[in-house]
Amino acid sequence: MRLVSFLFAIVLTVVIPLRAEESEYAIASDNCSNNHDSAGQNVLYGDGHIDGYCVLTDAQTSAGAHHTRHAELFANGIPKNNLAVLQAIDKVQATAMDGGGYFVGVHAQPPESPIGYELKLFDHSLLNPPRKTSYCSGSSYTAFIEALNILLPDGGKKISPDRLESLRMQEPDGARREDGVKFWGHWNDDGFGTQFALVQYSGAGIEVKPKDARPGDFMNISWKSGLGHSTVFLGFFKDKDSTKKLLYWASQKGTNGLGDQASAIDKIKEVKIVRLTDPEKTFTFDPTTKVNRDVPGDKIDW
Repeated sequence: MRLVSFLFAIVLTVVIPLRAEESEYAIASDNCSNNHDSAGQNVLYGDGHIDGYCVLTDAQTSAGAHHTRHAELFANGIPKNNLAVLQAIDKVQATAMDGGGYFVGVHAQPPESPIGYELKLFDHSLLNPPRKTSYCSGSSYTAFIEALNILLPDGGKKISPDRLESLRMQEPDGARREDGVKFWGHWNDDGFGTQFALVQYSGAGIEVKPKDARPGDFMNISWKSGLGHSTVFLGFFKDKDSTKKLLYWASQKGTNGLGDQASAIDKIKEVKIVRLTDPEKTFTFDPTTKVNRDVPGDKIDW
């Protein structure tokens, strides 16, 4: 996933879904411009389907790569946990307003760092960063952890030592935690890591379809090139040439690390989108849970 992001970071973009039956929204109005008519009703197309794709406004797509306005720009009508993810993105971005640099290199010295600052969950350190740089899955995981800090302010009193250890991004001796090992290892794994970690391993999230994605959902992208990217979805839009694109936040070369980036949808083979729905599962998940990596992706048909 890190190498994937390195090679195709410049063209990446993400989208995130929202299910109509969810009731806990941050703000009542919908964040996406094309989902309702002037009376506020769902737009019903001629073939009888409701178009739920989140299409962004010009104001939402013109903030630039490096900003801390995600909670301001994308908060309307999203679930409260998604709002926490957007607030977390702003906190993470504030640590590196120029992006902070992008670097991947498992065998480099010093080695690659998932994120460029000491990440803590409930004031317990998860990472002593060997570099100030970051990479894609490290950025999305950091947004997840900082969202937990926002949503579960008394979590330090509830989390068990074995679950806290599972969430660490390094081994106790500071060595790299390998892909597929515990919470971070599943998130960082090749393929649809956020689905492995949030849906299967912890039960803290659910899958959502691309048409239901909303800002603050986590999204893994599988490119037609065979590579991939780990991101936080922000929305869809058309550029001045009417090219359909996906906007997402992550760490990639094209934004010098942390930042918003857009990518043409026709470069995407499939995606897997996951919404954080049960953050309290942080206190109850089984660290020994096995994960099935054979997970099919979803097409974007917008």
